Amino acid sequence: QVQLVESGGGLVQAGGSLRLSCAASGSIASITTMGWYRQAPEKQRELVAIITNRGNTNYADSVKGRFTISRDNAKNTVYLQMNSLKPEDTAVYYCNAGVFTTAPLRLNDYWGQGTQVTVSS
Repeated sequence: QVQLVESGGGLVQAGGSLRLSCAASGSIASITTMGWYRQAPEKQRELVAIITNRGNTNYADSVKGRFTISRDNAKNTVYLQMNSLKPEDTAVYYCNAGVFTTAPLRLNDYWGQGTQVTVSS
């Protein structure tokens, strides 16, 4: 079993910053792509940013230049630095990872429980 535990969400004023963290633990052989998604009320879940195990990144157009995704492979952790936050960034943010588990060796997709980010105007 693999668990993804997120932290760092909260309430911030527009223009402020937050840093989200997501740590993976459990029967992990290796982790491929890690990413952050978000879901606002009455909207579909959308991609925010992803990062491969080699450090290649991709961002949603709405966050380019404001958000930065990074990872620490030794700690099985992915981060999302969010700057210049806007009210429209308000959502539940979910961590995602593609994980090769041990015994048996199998690739599965895992999600965190979500962390609320609220940006006030």
